[in-house]
Amino acid sequence: GAAMQRFLGPLLCLWALRLPAGTSAAARGLDVASYRERVRAMFYHAYEHYLESAFPYDELRPLTCDGQDTWGSFSLTLIDALDTLLILGNVSEFQRVVNVLQEGVDFDIDVNASVFETNIRVVGGLLSAHLLSRKAGVEVEAGWPCSGPLLRMAEEAARKLLPAFQTPTGMPYGTVNLLHGVNPGETPVTCTAGIGTFIVEFATLSHLTGDPVFEDVARKALKALWKNRSDIGLVGNHIDVITAKWVAQDAGIGAGVDSYFEYLVKGAILLQDKELMSMFLEYNKAIRNYTKFDDWYLWVQMYKGTVSMPVFQSLEAYWPGLQSLIGDVDNAMRTFLNYYTVWKQFGGLPEFYNIPQGYTVDKREGYPLRPELIESAMYLYRATRDPTLLELGRDAVESIEKISKVDCGFATIKDLRDHRLDNRMESFFLAETVKYLYLLFDPDNFIHNDGSDFDVVVTPYGECVLNAGGYIFNTEAHPIDPAALHCCRKRKEEQWEVEDLMREFYSRKKTKKFTLKRPPDHGEGENAKDPEDASSEKSGEKRNSKKSSHSLLSCPSQSFNSKLAVLGQVFLDNT
Repeated sequence: GAAMQRFLGPLLCLWALRLPAGTSAAARGLDVASYRERVRAMFYHAYEHYLESAFPYDELRPLTCDGQDTWGSFSLTLIDALDTLLILGNVSEFQRVVNVLQEGVDFDIDVNASVFETNIRVVGGLLSAHLLSRKAGVEVEAGWPCSGPLLRMAEEAARKLLPAFQTPTGMPYGTVNLLHGVNPGETPVTCTAGIGTFIVEFATLSHLTGDPVFEDVARKALKALWKNRSDIGLVGNHIDVITAKWVAQDAGIGAGVDSYFEYLVKGAILLQDKELMSMFLEYNKAIRNYTKFDDWYLWVQMYKGTVSMPVFQSLEAYWPGLQSLIGDVDNAMRTFLNYYTVWKQFGGLPEFYNIPQGYTVDKREGYPLRPELIESAMYLYRATRDPTLLELGRDAVESIEKISKVDCGFATIKDLRDHRLDNRMESFFLAETVKYLYLLFDPDNFIHNDGSDFDVVVTPYGECVLNAGGYIFNTEAHPIDPAALHCCRKRKEEQWEVEDLMREFYSRKKTKKFTLKRPPDHGEGENAKDPEDASSEKSGEKRNSKKSSHSLLSCPSQSFNSKLAVLGQVFLDNT
């Protein structure tokens, strides 16, 4: 009780300070709807110029109005922007792009690709679009969400990455050739994030396709990092994946490490996995003890804990959002406000900021329109409704429009001191920055669904609930519906039998009646309905939870759910 009071006491005081009676963003003169529309206009200014001047290249070069391949040759900006289209409500363009990608994207190419970037942008973008495609009015095939063209593309891309994981430690190489696998002579040094940022996409793939290999390699890599942490509980920046020797021994929460911590938390929530969460909580203690000073986080030597760089990197700004996911809103808010002061000083976050000197670091003065601070604001606004968070959103819109908008899109800011620009628009601008801004200003977006409405989908394995909220964003802001992971649990052999039955059923339609039994290893809900009864729901009409029938899947409560109650349970427990 006392410990709880110690934790909640300051939180409640801050709460009272932060939200005087009647204070709202509107009262402070911030018109949320008009900012939402400005963000929408921002998206289309960038997106239309990409289509006009850069497609089918990966990225738009906004100063010369042309395109370039950066991370492969996948029309990357199109894949990355696809789910943002739906979040903005544009179903017709979403449908068009799905067709374009099916026709035009090929992963059988002689290209050296970043394993990390291909996973988060391509695999993540395709999985998210696959799971949202029915909501976007795409005609999905009979076995969806356990099959579909975008899922097959995501699986194909992920298979191209698997050779990277064939190392003595299970930690992957950083680069793979999509045609030939790992190049002879490839460097064995990979950054920590490049090893620990796979569980969200790969576990989703395994659950949807029934092939465990993806989740297995992702888990093995996570555990190898955990095993190689230092005695004081920290991990460094780069490691040799053959020998497991740390090459860069700086420990912190920013570049090179960041999304490893993020995926321990998000993987724990997505998979209801206590082991991943306890790993994170252990790291969290070490990070607090060794790297945190006055609500800033510094870089320290991973074995000794001595400060190696007193800098804040813009990539670290995801951390308050991550803290909010584990319920540590008070600390999150204090760190967020530190980072926001830097934004206000420069009109953006420089890549590196020297904390003691209060200024940028030489050669690191740029802001490539990164999303991380806005991402944290979006999460914290859901948790607190503090209007200060909307003000960061306002400042971001004003800054980006004023400094980086050009005739052909939005350009990376090369130097925040004199506003020089660079001829590049990273695909994450449309995947993440614009998406998080829009979601900050759109409280009623379907992404924020609290479970009060949902779709019931009939799959070969019984009914399942989708689009009930609790989406987990991958580190490129591609939302994954956690409920989907429970739609397709099956073993490969059973899958084929059931798919044959489904095919027979759909080809004969009403001529033959039979009941599909759910595989016995399911352990959730009841047997599948007779497909005849189900055909009315094939169109997946919305149902309200209050009217839900008893045969919906239930999900056993787990003790550590209480911590993650914000995300709610994705299935309705009608017991």
